[in-house]
Amino acid sequence: MTAATIGHASTATTKHKHASSSLWAENLSSFWFLLPIIIVFAILTLIPLVQSFFYSLTDYDGYSTTFNFVGASNYVAIFKDPSLLSALGFTLLYAFATTLLVTCFAIPLAVTLNKAMWGRSFARSLFFFLGVPAQAIIGLIWQYIFSPLGSGVMNKVLAVFGIPNVPWLADDNWARFCVIFVAVWMQVGWHATLYLAYLQTIPADLYEQARVDGANSRQQFFHITLPQLIPGIVVSMFLLMTGGLKIYDLPYTLTGGGPGYSTNTLSQAIILKGIGQSQYGLGSALSVLFTLACILVIAAQTGIANAVEKRFQ
Repeated sequence: MTAATIGHASTATTKHKHASSSLWAENLSSFWFLLPIIIVFAILTLIPLVQSFFYSLTDYDGYSTTFNFVGASNYVAIFKDPSLLSALGFTLLYAFATTLLVTCFAIPLAVTLNKAMWGRSFARSLFFFLGVPAQAIIGLIWQYIFSPLGSGVMNKVLAVFGIPNVPWLADDNWARFCVIFVAVWMQVGWHATLYLAYLQTIPADLYEQARVDGANSRQQFFHITLPQLIPGIVVSMFLLMTGGLKIYDLPYTLTGGGPGYSTNTLSQAIILKGIGQSQYGLGSALSVLFTLACILVIAAQTGIANAVEKRFQ
């Protein structure tokens, strides 16, 4: 081996050491920036989750200082309680229904609001404002509108046309419909605004080229607009799904979880069992299962979204 070869090998080794050292220093610097976030996440999320899992194995009532270990009894009790199964079913129905319906209505609305027309700015502000008030306030307003009594706004309107009173919030199916309808009405404008921001990033040259090639409006939408909106759809559906799974205030103020347990949600059930009925162990078990269900649903949604994004890239 010549001296030149040895020199080159020594130089390469030195450069590799410097690169490794620089990378290690960069990673260490990033770690110190992330450390406060990690600490906050651990205090507010990881530690309470571990505590919830621990209490889910006990008969702790949330007040006394003594408790007994009961193993998986709380988890077994959940699947034997019709009210909790009803809460699980409605929560999933609400999350999936609102995600699909809001997406189906928000995209065409955003496309319409993106066109040049008179009063466009006012229309954008109006639809966006629907999602500004707190859900609890909106629930109280619509509770009066959907009142099953003759004094309800909807029933008064129907009475003008000779239609008898509809038990909007007094019937299981109608109550579920009302909750989902109000949720969609409330969120369509906000998500349309989100899609509108993505629409305005699409180059106008794509549409001009499509028109030159003879593409009509429908073809432009499915071959240009929709593929370009995929990142926005992923973000919007993620927000809708996570918000739908943890929903609490809208059904609570609109229907109180009723009639019966037909519109009860998992968040309401956790609070009712853990705090209202002093069954902290059962409430903790329900929250653990709820967390696992959310992780599974969001993981599945993320995987599907990634596959769709790759398909349109």
